[in-house]
Amino acid sequence: MTLRIELTDNMFGEKERQLLTMGALRVSTFRYDNGIAALRVANARGELIILPFKGHQIWRCSFDGRELAMKSMFDEPVDTRSYLETYGAFFIHCGLTGMGAPGPEDRHPLHGELPNAPFQRAYLDCDETAKTLTVGGVYHYTVAFTVNYRATSTYKFHEAETLFDAKLDVENLMQIPMDLMYLAHANFRPVDGGELLYTAKKSPETVRVRQSIPGHITPKPGYREFIADLAKDPSLHHMLKAGQGYDPEIVFYIDMESDKEGYAHAMLKRPDGFADYIRYKPSEVRKCVRWISRTGDQDAIGMAFPATSEPEGYKAEKAKGNVVTLDPKGHWSVSMRLGSLTKAEVESVARAIASL
Repeated sequence: MTLRIELTDNMFGEKERQLLTMGALRVSTFRYDNGIAALRVANARGELIILPFKGHQIWRCSFDGRELAMKSMFDEPVDTRSYLETYGAFFIHCGLTGMGAPGPEDRHPLHGELPNAPFQRAYLDCDETAKTLTVGGVYHYTVAFTVNYRATSTYKFHEAETLFDAKLDVENLMQIPMDLMYLAHANFRPVDGGELLYTAKKSPETVRVRQSIPGHITPKPGYREFIADLAKDPSLHHMLKAGQGYDPEIVFYIDMESDKEGYAHAMLKRPDGFADYIRYKPSEVRKCVRWISRTGDQDAIGMAFPATSEPEGYKAEKAKGNVVTLDPKGHWSVSMRLGSLTKAEVESVARAIASL
């Protein structure tokens, strides 16, 4: 039996309060100093901090005493809809009526309306038999004559695991087709000496570095030269080295391959033997984007962003045929599994990746 608890704004006060205990699973509510509501969802191995009404973001993620979320200039989220004015979450949904850096003819904001969207509903689903807790959120977005959709985000968390499941389901509520773009911005914290392992052929044709420079970044000396080197030999980024030129960011487009169960895998193997990890199904999303930013203020790696398109904005991606068309009253969904791997798990996954 699953028990559902509907979350309301008045459950979140300035003082952190315990809301639920179920075996090793614990949930508490609190607010940041600026009033943003947050859930602390903990198990025997770590915790997630989820912003249930703000983009349904996962602001922080830690397992076995290690913070997985990127380093940023923001100690806590900011009460704004502007993408770059509150930046540093571990996991962000991007889209849906636009995604990526808007081009000259685009009207959507950077990465669309979803990252900091005001979710109208949030809930907890508790399954004592399976020892799992699911944190759900619903966002209903309507613009007259243009778009009307419902997006449901869920994170499923087991009481003893360091991996969790993330899913987004979208329903087109209009009587006409809907154009849809999506990217899962999963921002891990890199480490010098980390090694990238992933299920793709390692060639300039299958691991393509983005050579265009979006308007919101300013290249540093040597940046264009580093991109040119990566375009010839993408393996130069497989081992993360101190001082390597990911400043302010470098983006790759990767042709990921699936295992016999339909999953693509990516992990960052750390020098201590542990690893950060994500898997997803290319049958659900055609594209994979990799993002690395290592500056004095940001330190982040998106090993494999499951995406419907490249992040060049609506008009450019529509022209390339990369925008999904959702039928009237139609559904679309994407799911992934991500988190931390132990040393024993790392070796098993590394062998599976190598076998492809």
